[in-house]
Amino acid sequence: MKKLNDEQICSIDWQKLNGLVPAIVQDFHSGQVLMLGYMNEQAIIKTQVEEKVTFFSRSKNRLWTKGESSENYLHLKSIAVDCDNDALLIQAVPDGPTCHLNTPSCWDEKDVDPFLLNLIKLIEKRKQKGPSSSYTRSLFESGTKRIAQKVGEEGVETALAAATEDKQELINEASDLIFHLLVLLEDQELSFKQVINRLDERRN
Repeated sequence: MKKLNDEQICSIDWQKLNGLVPAIVQDFHSGQVLMLGYMNEQAIIKTQVEEKVTFFSRSKNRLWTKGESSENYLHLKSIAVDCDNDALLIQAVPDGPTCHLNTPSCWDEKDVDPFLLNLIKLIEKRKQKGPSSSYTRSLFESGTKRIAQKVGEEGVETALAAATEDKQELINEASDLIFHLLVLLEDQELSFKQVINRLDERRN
């Protein structure tokens, strides 16, 4: 977990907004932008000690931990200061919807979702209801064994492209492999987020 030390906190330009700095919160796993809040020095300290993102609420005029009422906490993963020392980027793992409108983000998903997250959502839609001409839909209809077979085929083709040092073909085959792997995960009612979680556990 990446936290700010005392020197970094002191280096923040607290004068621009009368003791506050904007803090953008990003989903640690998906990269999705979740919300914007404001922090003072006490909010940063409380966030790092309790490892739950805490802001200074301008409307309540007090420290406010996201989720203190809804229990949709934002669990801290990292906090960093920008190049001008006047804004923060926080990466966190949300317990549930971040927005008070019960959505994952305070922005419309079409505006802030990373490419991979958009692709995963499209695959989910194709599984539920896709046009008859959809290749993705046809994969789900063909069944788990066929999807698993495609992952195996694309894995072999990816390895062969690397072995022959054909970089363009490697890009093509790796793209096919990742796509079919995402389809297989959806078929098995598993999420890419679970894979990222496991990788994070192994890294730690």
